[in-house]
Amino acid sequence: MLAVIDSYLAEAERIGAERRRDPAWVARIRREGLERFHALGFPTTRDEEWRFTSVAPIAEGRFALAEDGALSARRDDLAPFEWRGDLAATLVFVNGRYAEAISNAGRLPRGVRVESLAAALPRPTTELEAHLNRVAIGDRQAFTALNAAFLVDGAFVHVPASTIVEAPIHLLFLSTGEAQPTMAHPRVLVVLDTNSQATIVETYGGGAGAHGYFTNAVTEVVTGENAILNHYKVQRENPSAFHVGAMNLRAAKNAHVACHSISLGGALVRNDVMAVLDGEGAGCTLNGLYLSDGTRLVDNHTTIDHAQPHCGSREIYKGILAGRARAVFNGKIVVRPDAQKTDAKQTNKALLLSEEAQIHTKPQLEIFANDVKCTHGAAIGQMDDEAIFYLRSRGLSEHEARHVLIRAFAGDVLNQMPLEPLRLCIDAELVRRLPEWRA
Repeated sequence: MLAVIDSYLAEAERIGAERRRDPAWVARIRREGLERFHALGFPTTRDEEWRFTSVAPIAEGRFALAEDGALSARRDDLAPFEWRGDLAATLVFVNGRYAEAISNAGRLPRGVRVESLAAALPRPTTELEAHLNRVAIGDRQAFTALNAAFLVDGAFVHVPASTIVEAPIHLLFLSTGEAQPTMAHPRVLVVLDTNSQATIVETYGGGAGAHGYFTNAVTEVVTGENAILNHYKVQRENPSAFHVGAMNLRAAKNAHVACHSISLGGALVRNDVMAVLDGEGAGCTLNGLYLSDGTRLVDNHTTIDHAQPHCGSREIYKGILAGRARAVFNGKIVVRPDAQKTDAKQTNKALLLSEEAQIHTKPQLEIFANDVKCTHGAAIGQMDDEAIFYLRSRGLSEHEARHVLIRAFAGDVLNQMPLEPLRLCIDAELVRRLPEWRA
């Protein structure tokens, strides 16, 4: 494994040498990320946070930075990842690099910035330098440190004070196939100032010829007072791909952030969400739906840190597993000593469609205040035979009855998504996959 880590280090140093025109503070982020990853190495199953998820396929693989696919990308490549409806802007990244020719800057309100990090880094603004790599800290997170070491491109979204972006902003990260295993390390920074509002969709997908690639994505979100953000992450990687994603957010006073996570693809998927409610009256909603079959693994780790009083959070994650698929859910709610009047609720449910499917679920409450309302619950089960019998008595076949129950199970999460065109697109994908799932 040391040889593999050395290859990552050499590749990161090469990138740093090629980006000498970037400001000193950007070079420092890369250098510190590289040093931290070298010290941490890849996590193993001996680490508590990774005890059920082995990253050996990543740690033992030799991934090279993918070639810039912007020139070869075609508009037709985007069709599987688009949906009907108005968009404020669409930024497309191919193999981790911005593809301007197939992106659409759209019509944005005055002062709103939606651009690639590669373009923004040489001419940084106060918001960029103040927040980039400040919310996502790689001190203990090896993959976040690795992402920082390869900081080159991604998306930067800034919505100024008292500005509403009514249509969604779509950030599409597409991987294409190459002869050797490749990797990409996109970074997304979203800053919403006071009283602003926006909807952002991140989509990760693989082209028809993409196999065995590795995506290591990090998203940072900062919301000012009274800001409202609806954020969607739709992961539709190739079934043989590896995806590690970290979502880090900080909400100020009376701000509210809703994060909707949909995992549909990937051979090995890890999603980390870290939400800090850092202002009185802040709120957070986490919704998650994950599907897995074959021998695929999906691991969701979430933490909601109630750092100030009068904050509320709601979380519901649901998984549907078939074949010999495995899943992990670890949800933590932290209530700090001064965070009185906290109101938090967490629910995780998994539907196992086969005898060999497995899930490890671990809800956690760490409460250091006494005037709070906090609950959590987890449920794992198989199809309800009585419900299937009832539907069959109404004229449905067994497969039709199963499909109705599966869609109803997923609907609890999908119905929480206010962006209707995207919700309908995901529901259609769910319907398309149902015939492939067998007990």
